[in-house]
Amino acid sequence: MQVDKIRGHQTDQLFKAILELKDMEECYRFIDDLCTISEIQSLSQRFEVAHMLRMKKTYEVIKNETGASTATISRVRRCFDYGNDTYDEMLGRLYPDEKPFQFPKY
Repeated sequence: MQVDKIRGHQTDQLFKAILELKDMEECYRFIDDLCTISEIQSLSQRFEVAHMLRMKKTYEVIKNETGASTATISRVRRCFDYGNDTYDEMLGRLYPDEKPFQFPKY
């Protein structure tokens, strides 16, 4: 797991703070203070790429609609193949009525 490389007091503190956010507005304010606009856009783009991959969109469609590079799309796809299944878990919570494409596990 990649996350094991960043585990520690500082990361725990950050994640605990995120878990304490009470609503969308507070989240916007906190993330605005914490991240650059570019960082926020990158994270948002990755999550949208994950959503589109989950819905079986092609790389070309994803690239055209999100502006993500094929390298970014591939990185997100690797998380679906070998990651912690959290993209799918979170997207399932946000969109419980969607029928996702099931990626084969290798």
